[in-house]
Amino acid sequence: MISRVHLRQGDLCLFNFNPSIGREYQGKRPALVIQANEQIRKSSLVTLVPLTSNLDNCLNDDVVIAKDENNKLISDSVIKVHNIISFDYNRFINKIGRIEVEPLKAVKGYLMKHFGL
Repeated sequence: MISRVHLRQGDLCLFNFNPSIGREYQGKRPALVIQANEQIRKSSLVTLVPLTSNLDNCLNDDVVIAKDENNKLISDSVIKVHNIISFDYNRFINKIGRIEVEPLKAVKGYLMKHFGL
């Protein structure tokens, strides 16, 4: 398990979404850490949004990112910004890479809208 001090906002990591129920995302999948760095150090949970490689599953506000050397994704993916979730660090599998500045700004913009900030 990674120490929470080693995770940062904007990291792309593999998490175990099981067990899940209903329409929740399932299995081992990449997710974007969206929690502020200061809060990561304080919390026993990490807040993230899942990714999918199904580009047909893109809703309004979702953010599409192309695989690159920085994010180290296997394929182009969709950041599912509507599916905000917090997990215990025990669900963390490994760090994949980091997201670029512009897609992270788009995600943060959606979060402002989502929470009415």
